[in-house]
Amino acid sequence: MKEKSLLREEMKKILGGMDRSSHDMQSKEIQDRLFSSTEWQDAQTIAVTISRFPEVDTEAIITRAWDEEKKVAVPKCFPKDKSMHFYYLENFNQLESVYFRLKEPIVTEVEMCPKDKLELMLVPGLIFDEEGYRIGFGGGYFDRYLVDYTGYKVSLAFSQQMVKKVPTDHYDIPVHKIVTNEVVYDCTIRK
Repeated sequence: MKEKSLLREEMKKILGGMDRSSHDMQSKEIQDRLFSSTEWQDAQTIAVTISRFPEVDTEAIITRAWDEEKKVAVPKCFPKDKSMHFYYLENFNQLESVYFRLKEPIVTEVEMCPKDKLELMLVPGLIFDEEGYRIGFGGGYFDRYLVDYTGYKVSLAFSQQMVKKVPTDHYDIPVHKIVTNEVVYDCTIRK
């Protein structure tokens, strides 16, 4: 099986080749599927990353959550100890650009969200399989954060991000569902 770093580079090329209009259209299809899910409808507090092109657009998801009076929490990574914490976000002005054009909360302007308050976690990734395993962006922040997370985990992916089998390590934690522009995979059903 190919090494994760090689698979990451290949997928970045595929996603980078997407044109804006099909990216926007497929993102909307994914968002609509997410919004109609019971996990979305039941959750009052949603953990979500601030996406960058060519990831599935999350800005519309955050705006919709606010419109529905849900709480939104976004992550801040701390490279020194490789930890990550989520903070309540009430508007986009509470974000700042950090390394690699990533947007994260300005911690002096936001309140930390306890892990047990996060009912729905939208887990990012580059490559996914139908069992819910993923290859992330290589930082390992989510792998560490999810170890004792007990809420519902959903990933959003374009259909081309789905593969037959993702190489896994003992510490990898699968998500419960993957929502794509074509289909929703229930990863709790073991084949």
